[in-house]
Amino acid sequence: MSCPICGKETKPELRPFCSKRCADVDLGRWLSGSYAVPSEDPDDIEAALEASERADTPDDKLH
Repeated sequence: MSCPICGKETKPELRPFCSKRCADVDLGRWLSGSYAVPSEDPDDIEAALEASERADTPDDKLH
């Protein structure tokens, strides 16, 4: 397996990376937002959350 950052052979203790430096480069990319996990959340997520909360709240407020 080759390192996803530089392409060198990986070291078992650092897998999938070849060095701590490459692992840190990868972490930095995640933290900076260079990498992102695709989401299927609606663009209006706040409105969807509010609607969901309203649906979960019973109409009878006496109990």
